[in-house]
This record gives sequence, C-alpha cells and structure tokens, in this order.
Amino acid sequence: MSRYGMVIDTTKCVGCKDCVVACKTENNVPEGYNRDWIVQDVNGKFPDLTMEIRSERCNHCTTAPCVSCCPTGASHIHELGGVVLVTNNECIGCKACIASCPYDARFIHPDGYADKCTFCIHRVEKGLDPACVSVCPTHCMTFGDLNDANSQVSKLLNSRKHHSLMPEAGTEPNIFYLM
Repeated sequence: MSRYGMVIDTTKCVGCKDCVVACKTENNVPEGYNRDWIVQDVNGKFPDLTMEIRSERCNHCTTAPCVSCCPTGASHIHELGGVVLVTNNECIGCKACIASCPYDARFIHPDGYADKCTFCIHRVEKGLDPACVSVCPTHCMTFGDLNDANSQVSKLLNSRKHHSLMPEAGTEPNIFYLM
C-alpha cells in the first residue's frame, strides 16, 4: 500500500512563494487564504545564526487527529496514498479539525467547509506531481511514495539528515525537511 509524502530540501528553498501561487491558482483558493505558506526559521545566537526556509502545508499525518475528531466523517484518509482529504459537502464547519491540527494547516473556506492541502490529489491521480512541486524553480520539493524503497522520496530520506515538524505531537507527519 502506498503512502504519499513530500520531501523538501531546505538548502535549496529560497522562499520565492511560487509554490504558494501555484496552489492558489490550481485549487481556486480564495483571496486571503492559503493551503501552503513559507516559514523562515532563524536559530542560534549572533554571530552563530542559522536560517531554514520551509514551504509548509498539511502534513497528511498517518495518525491524523483531524480525521479522528471529525463528527461527520468529512475528514478522511483517501485510499490512494493515505492522503488526508475533506469531503466538502459532508463538512458542517464545526472547526474541530482546526482545533486538533498541531500545524494550523486548515481554515474555514468562505463557503463554510474546512479546507486544506490535498497534495493536488486530482493531479496525482493523473500521474502528475502536486502543483507546488511542478513549479518550484529550485526543484527543492519531491513528491512520492514513502513506502517504496526505490522512490526518490525514500532515497532522499535515506541519504540526508532530515526532520519533520513537531514529531512530539505523535501524528506521524508525512512531510520531511532535508537539512
């Protein structure tokens, strides 16, 4: 069984936001909302500072609290790659999923349902990469099957130091950042 995930090389990301614009365009995300965003994280003490630029989004967690807390089943795990999705017309907009997500990856769409990154599942089903991956000018983003040892995402994770966001939350995120 496949498990889709994304590997983002923070040494290549320049924070240009092409991924953000591509997502908004591909998915008709309303003005004022984003399914992905850029974070600049500075650590250390002057003059020994390090900066990591990350493209962040829903982590499509293996143990997704947004799915287990959804009272209607609108938040669910898709059979293709274990992608976390929302069935818009089943969502009652109660915001339980928003409260349960440690990554602040969801918002209430102006039409009243919870909205978030879908890994562009409509493109993936056609054999295409998510829009954010396809437009990245530095090719810092790689999408694929984490359960396939021969996939590019698995090879990157086996060859480089990496981290995920808030592993202590116990959600088993499927977005990884190469260092």
